[in-house]
Amino acid sequence: MYIYIKISFAKKNKSCYTMGDVRWKCILLCVGLFIATVSSAAITQDPLIVTTGDDITTETNVGPTTDEPNAPIKLTEMRVHSEIALRYARTAVVTTVRNPAKRSQEAVFRMLLPETAFISGFVMTLNGKSYKAYVKGKEEAKQIYNEAVSQGFGAAHVSAKARDSNHFTVNVNVEPNTTAVFNLTYEELLVRRNGVYNHAINLHPGALVPKLKVTVHIKETEKITTLRVPEVKTGNEVDATDADAQNPIAAIDRGHDDREATITFKPDLIEQRRLIDVYSAKSKESAASRPYYFQHNVEDNQEGTIGQFIVQYDVDRTNNKDILVNDGYFVHFLAPSSLPPLKKHVVFVLDTSGSMMGHKLDQLREAMQTILGKLYAGDYFSIVEFNSDVVVHDLKEADAPPAERKHYWNYQPHQSENTALVPPSRATPENIEKAKTIISRLQSFGGTNIHSALSVAIDLIRKGVDWKVKSNESKPDSTTAAPEQGKALTVDEGVKNELEPIVIFLTDGDPTEGETSTVRIINHLSEKNYGEKKASIFSLAFGEDADRNFLRKLSLRNEGFMRHIYEAADAALQLRDFYQQVSSPLLSNVHFTYPKDQVKEGSVTRSKFHAVFAGSEVVVAGRVLDNVDVIEAQVDGFCAVDDGSGKKKYAILPKIPVSTTKNEYMPLERLWAYLTIKQLLDEKDASDSDDKSEKSPEKRALAIALKYEFVTPLTSLVVVKPNATNAVNAESVDNQRPEYSAFGSYGPPSLSAGYGQSNALSAVSFSQPIATLQHQFGLPGPPMQEPVFDDIEAEEIDNRYEDEDRADMDSFPVSSIFGAPPALSTTSAPKVELPKAEPASPLMKYNLQDFGWAENLLDASADVLKLSVNGTQVDLKLYKTGETVTEGEDSTCDKAGGGVSGACVYITRCRSAKTITSQQYQELYCTVGNGYAGVCCPSDDVDKA
Repeated sequence: MYIYIKISFAKKNKSCYTMGDVRWKCILLCVGLFIATVSSAAITQDPLIVTTGDDITTETNVGPTTDEPNAPIKLTEMRVHSEIALRYARTAVVTTVRNPAKRSQEAVFRMLLPETAFISGFVMTLNGKSYKAYVKGKEEAKQIYNEAVSQGFGAAHVSAKARDSNHFTVNVNVEPNTTAVFNLTYEELLVRRNGVYNHAINLHPGALVPKLKVTVHIKETEKITTLRVPEVKTGNEVDATDADAQNPIAAIDRGHDDREATITFKPDLIEQRRLIDVYSAKSKESAASRPYYFQHNVEDNQEGTIGQFIVQYDVDRTNNKDILVNDGYFVHFLAPSSLPPLKKHVVFVLDTSGSMMGHKLDQLREAMQTILGKLYAGDYFSIVEFNSDVVVHDLKEADAPPAERKHYWNYQPHQSENTALVPPSRATPENIEKAKTIISRLQSFGGTNIHSALSVAIDLIRKGVDWKVKSNESKPDSTTAAPEQGKALTVDEGVKNELEPIVIFLTDGDPTEGETSTVRIINHLSEKNYGEKKASIFSLAFGEDADRNFLRKLSLRNEGFMRHIYEAADAALQLRDFYQQVSSPLLSNVHFTYPKDQVKEGSVTRSKFHAVFAGSEVVVAGRVLDNVDVIEAQVDGFCAVDDGSGKKKYAILPKIPVSTTKNEYMPLERLWAYLTIKQLLDEKDASDSDDKSEKSPEKRALAIALKYEFVTPLTSLVVVKPNATNAVNAESVDNQRPEYSAFGSYGPPSLSAGYGQSNALSAVSFSQPIATLQHQFGLPGPPMQEPVFDDIEAEEIDNRYEDEDRADMDSFPVSSIFGAPPALSTTSAPKVELPKAEPASPLMKYNLQDFGWAENLLDASADVLKLSVNGTQVDLKLYKTGETVTEGEDSTCDKAGGGVSGACVYITRCRSAKTITSQQYQELYCTVGNGYAGVCCPSDDVDKA
């Protein structure tokens, strides 16, 4: 008897589609293994078989055959149960299939996870025997693999890297007249957008389900003020609003104290068919909006897709109980309300290159008409259009006749200093109408000069709003006074009169003009965008050709985030929805502080935020020291002045007693672990450092992920199959980012959680396709590394479903949502360009390799950093690697990063100095010892000498 298991990991990115039935064109990588299962009373030796594509080179004992046609595998039941406590959701998806035929058949379990979710448990039960997946670090997984191979066991090791991979597939051969049950558990912290928390469950069973039930249970410490269950959505691009129709099938039980609610969704077969038809029709409509070479037959891909079940809610905030404490952990929520929005200076940086031609440009024009109309009185705005060239639009253009359509572009490289800057315009009704006229005349042509466009945008931000164009002025004055020694970058009284700077950057492609190195673009812009006027850069990746890894890193380094805009019929709505989320900053320069004698050092998650927007929420978590009776926090920032455009100080001092009673329903520890891992991975992705020390973000995230058994890009699935004689090492290097291909899928992601079937041979295969967006197969991403498999009996787990709903599930132990088994690794490698080999950094000579900014100031011939301060050259000496650093007593300095006092220490002793820029260092520098390079460092970030 053979078991066929296929585990696929897909990146929610590009995918492929079929043209006719030529599916083999979409499959670039598939490694298969035949693993025989045996009874406990006998040991057999069966071969492992490697396959590529659809070519299976060996068959062995594929099971009994019959001339009668096989009855298809039947999906008998699907249950989804979510427990939400304090915005933290744990979801279990349980799918049951039965094989009524006289021979083995393949069943497929598919699940599209929310992009922010971590898998925390997976159990597969076949013929009464449970197989539980475990998570290990990659190095340990590889060691287990090698040991298994050396002992002659069948083994494989699957590791993955892509952080945003979330499309998960398992294929397994089901024996004749038996049942297979799949149980997947995942966890996520719900994000508050537009005033509500959004919990979305993707339903793609693959067929009509006789028993389909979704249950969402919410329990909060404050009253639930808003609770909505909109109609099932056909995509996850745009959040539902209170104007959307509500789900007539969903039942809502509010509970007895308004702090608890249970939502149940049980669509019958008729309702499921209706939803499937609606999804299919809307998918075709969306596909029709794409260019003809991306339109394709979507009927097969949408089979059995019901849609996205959504629950939205919000809680009462009048009591201001922002801090919750339980069992040694705390979480601090901040969602300010009743504050006027800060006035802002918005620079719209819009791509009008040739690839934007057609629907994309039409949708951009449509969205900008609405977005401009939502600017507040007192806001200022600029419009930067870029293709091969960069233009800052002057509203006077609206009074002139439209220019002739351009059919060519300048092949000479465009430099940002050649762009004529225009002062920003105040958001008056007259100016907004002129801006709309200019937007309506946008034309698409030329290449994509991203670097120059964003450089110009930052120049506009740094010049502010109160300036006029001087004669022959084409660029900002670059002459600035150097800061005083020891002064740190901080918010002072002058910032009260500043507008909140925001850059909204939209592109649909890679940089093709001017500077094309994404690494150099990010480094230069991050160096340039600093100080009191540092702007948040929000990147919008329009369609599938934009380099989302590049845009994500750019935004992470510049206080923003990246959003994918799907090239679909509702793209304009997606753009408007995004702008709604960032249009109203309520607070700026927000800083959370906690007394050192109350909170464990180094345990607090991110505590500094550039801005907090209306309808959103900031979450900070940490660990409480033993024997602490109360937590006294402080939140500082700046908010808007009610009767003007300036800012004033904002401060709150929440105080909460620490209870010694443990509340089992407050998952603060797992929430802290989840949030810490997410932020450490962000820090790792944003950095150019290759730090592998135990204190590095990567090592810290890995340790927490292993402890709490979260599937992350740093962990691998480990399973070992004992009774086979051969093994396969499927390790391979990452592929480079695939070139543009017509076999790409364009549209919103597939909503999948269910099964499929085939009559494939018994085997274990591992493939790593790029996430199917509306499909169930895709172009392969970078190959996986070595798989490793093991059969392990699953422990008995509590079953929380009602007795009357368990008729067909008696033999299956459903995961307890708050006690899930270890997880199956489902992430996959991103499509990124492999870095080219580079010479060793000259900073290694001084043990400064983690301080990349220092290379811009380094004079290696003299072993110094060279600074220019008020026209005077300052040389700061450096210790070479291996030399003893002698500083004497740490001296205090005026201000350290974030406006707090600190200590003047040698560079390598300041952990936070790794992430500053060379320009910031010239404001933060000081001298230690006999003229050595020091930095004014926050006391909490100083390593002991």
